[in-house]
Amino acid sequence: MSVSNASARPRHLGSIAIIGALFFVFGFVTWLNGPLITFVKYRFELNDFNAFLVLTVFYLSYLFLALPASSILKRTGMKKGMSLGLFVMAIGAFAFGEFVLRGSYPGALAGLFTIGAGLAILQTAANPYISILGPIEGAAQRIAVMGICNKIAGALAPFAFATLVLAGINKFDAQLAAATPAGRQTLLDEFAAKVHVPYVAMAGVLALLAVLLLRSPLPEIRAEDVNATPADSGGVDKKGLAHYPHVWLGALCIFVYVGAEVMAGDAIGTYGAALGLPPSETSFFTTFTLIAMLVGYLVGLVVIPRFVSQQKYLAISAVLGIVFTVGAFFTKGYVSVGFVAALGFANAMMWPAIFPLAIEGLGRLTERGSALLVMGIAGGAVIPQLFAALKQHFDFQLVFLLLMVPCYLYILYFAKAGHKVGLAHRATAAGTASAAVSN
Repeated sequence: MSVSNASARPRHLGSIAIIGALFFVFGFVTWLNGPLITFVKYRFELNDFNAFLVLTVFYLSYLFLALPASSILKRTGMKKGMSLGLFVMAIGAFAFGEFVLRGSYPGALAGLFTIGAGLAILQTAANPYISILGPIEGAAQRIAVMGICNKIAGALAPFAFATLVLAGINKFDAQLAAATPAGRQTLLDEFAAKVHVPYVAMAGVLALLAVLLLRSPLPEIRAEDVNATPADSGGVDKKGLAHYPHVWLGALCIFVYVGAEVMAGDAIGTYGAALGLPPSETSFFTTFTLIAMLVGYLVGLVVIPRFVSQQKYLAISAVLGIVFTVGAFFTKGYVSVGFVAALGFANAMMWPAIFPLAIEGLGRLTERGSALLVMGIAGGAVIPQLFAALKQHFDFQLVFLLLMVPCYLYILYFAKAGHKVGLAHRATAAGTASAAVSN
């Protein structure tokens, strides 16, 4: 047994490293959305509501593609499915760069939707893969490692974008205001060209990664073999996900969590702009949130499960989210932005805790349950878009408060009770079936 465990450990470490690289890709691509909001506002001359469509189409792709992704993964397996996801992302990145250059906002949004579709396939495979790679009790710790990879990339992405594309944005704003119609169009075309080459290059890198992943030593894992409940051997009939209410509650938890995460990360620049802070500064604010998230992951990596369980840490994180949101409401200027950025720390360990709690015991339904949870990522489309719409009519800090606090209250409920709904009944049924067999 000890020899087997010793040989399994290096294989697990290699697999964790490969999946970690994929989470780095997730982070870099996903957290470009924050500065992209500022970019499209200038490139296509949009208001906040229309610029926030960047988030809407990106995160809605998870809603529409997650279930088809689970069916794809049943056919391809997790490894080939993740490679396919990278190829789809490459197509989307190329399309986005081309349509931005040609001045087509609908085309650019279609490119972002395609990137999101590829990510839906990747997320539907990678999250359960890392959750069930070892004991489910330590899944939050493994996902925390993934989160560190994700947020390092996420912190670098907006900084790189702001430096390469949005540098001198205050001066560019003044040039646009003073330009003739023809000169204005020339300026906007030159501005678009700054994005075209990086996105075409990104497409090439994603396609290369897809090939490398396909040829990597990453092993296939059968979820039904490693994520079953005791009830699976006790004769309890499982007709579908309806028998697992905790996964449905988990999907709603993912929905509100991602909405809150995107508000703190991608919408922080718009929040700062509403406070009167200059675009040259607000374009970097997403990086501050992601640095706070990175710190949160490091703390979670140390304390879970050594000192505190993943569900208890989730509850603590939800309470912190409420405290920081209230702090942002009652302050102004950079202090208020600081509270919003601090939400990154509160949010950091939420996904790593919610996901394994929600898929626990799904067995053969793990991929389908994972797809349901990934559909919950659509919260990143709905809640920020509500913020963009309501802030046009009401005080933006009040809107922020009224959207965020209910999200964290529900996460607190899931941490305390929601993740256990249905599991106690199944454990009792398993015990009864086992007793019947022994008799």
